[in-house]
Amino acid sequence: MAFPDDALEDDEEVVFHLHPHVKTVVWPLLVLAMALAAVIVAWVMLPADDGGLIGVGVVAALSLYFVLTRSVRPLLVWRCTHYVITDERILLQDGVIARLRRDLPLNRINDHLMSQSLIDRLFGCGTLTIDSIGDRTAVLPAVPQVRLVQRALYHLIEAGGAADDDDEDREEDHDLPMGRG
Repeated sequence: MAFPDDALEDDEEVVFHLHPHVKTVVWPLLVLAMALAAVIVAWVMLPADDGGLIGVGVVAALSLYFVLTRSVRPLLVWRCTHYVITDERILLQDGVIARLRRDLPLNRINDHLMSQSLIDRLFGCGTLTIDSIGDRTAVLPAVPQVRLVQRALYHLIEAGGAADDDDEDREEDHDLPMGRG
């Protein structure tokens, strides 16, 4: 599923549009390969009589169950999870059938924390935890290039804060008397 452009404002620019890191689909793909291998081995190894066909049917049914629950579902969840960082906000969207979208304006973010396990460091990903005003916390697991994303997020927040400060300075300039008369 592609991220809908109608979720963005006209003047909003996308800085990052990410899915969770590909490492999250390694296990589902291995399950798919093992299930296929189990069906092929059962087909080759079991005799061609009725008992063998029943055995192949049982192996195929179990394999289908594992493929649907441990492979297809996680792959769909991965594909339907979006981390979109724009110059104004962070949009988090997930859900295959029912969709959940959360917006975090950059000017309401208090803190952002990056954490990486050893495996995450090897893959170049990590978890990004974002705290916003109002005790709301968003946890983004398996963010690819998490260091780059955190650094860009920092710069976006600082740039937004600097723009807000400039706006306040301009407002204060308007409050100054125009001349001494």
